[in-house]
Amino acid sequence: MSEVRDLLKKSGYSDKAIEYYAKKVNVGDIKNPDAYFSYTGPCGDTMEIYLKIESTVIIDAKFRAIGCAGSFVSGSALTEMIKGKTLEEAAEIDEEDILNHLEGIPAPKIHCACLTKRTLQKTIKRYKGQETD
Repeated sequence: MSEVRDLLKKSGYSDKAIEYYAKKVNVGDIKNPDAYFSYTGPCGDTMEIYLKIESTVIIDAKFRAIGCAGSFVSGSALTEMIKGKTLEEAAEIDEEDILNHLEGIPAPKIHCACLTKRTLQKTIKRYKGQETD
């Protein structure tokens, strides 16, 4: 894993982002989630978000991704950020919030934060009965 860490560091990932990637923070699924959505972005990466919700508060969040390290670190960051937040608070998180939380990822990977944000927004809309596809 040290070779991967070195490569990610040289590519422009922050120490925090590298830790998320190495520890696979929140990677996986939730059995019987209250909310779920899978979304494939224009880049071809796919993200799935699983939420456990109690009284409009997100009590657990996990994700799966088919994509690059940028997708994984963005998914880890967002799922950490939304735990304990209401659905409305979580829906307000944008790409800049994710990027600031990560403390740095390579410029060509910034679109991964957008993929993560869009997937969350669609997951919340599906939960509220507003997303049909």
